[in-house]
Amino acid sequence: MHILSRFYEDYELGSKRETLGRTITETDFVVHAGHTGDYFPHHMDAEWCKTQPFKQRIAHGTLTFSVGIGMTATEINPEAFSKGYDRLRFIKPVYIGDTIRVVVTISEKKKSKRPELGHVNEHVEIFNQRDELVLVCDHILLAKKKEFEA
Repeated sequence: MHILSRFYEDYELGSKRETLGRTITETDFVVHAGHTGDYFPHHMDAEWCKTQPFKQRIAHGTLTFSVGIGMTATEINPEAFSKGYDRLRFIKPVYIGDTIRVVVTISEKKKSKRPELGHVNEHVEIFNQRDELVLVCDHILLAKKKEFEA
């Protein structure tokens, strides 16, 4: 991780970055359940899951989201901050042993109510080891402008 100043004007529509992979483990399931209190059988009961269509434990959607977003945090940008996430969708289940990777694409830039800032949308796609899309969302950033009219 390193510090890299990137202003609103520095973000280029269509530019992409991709992470390396990370394998989801049973420990991830247990720790996430402990953090969230979500001990539903879909995530924690291997025997019950055998009776369900998916046949095995599935990762919490919020686990996949948290790990995936964490994987994209490779630089500290003192010129921008996260405003939130929109259009979060869990497309396919993630299982213990799946390896996920993330592709981030700058998909939109627009003005902010504050003239010194601009909105930058990062379209986030999380894929499994079979290149199947498992999660998608939009990350909204507020980035400082290099120059602006007050």
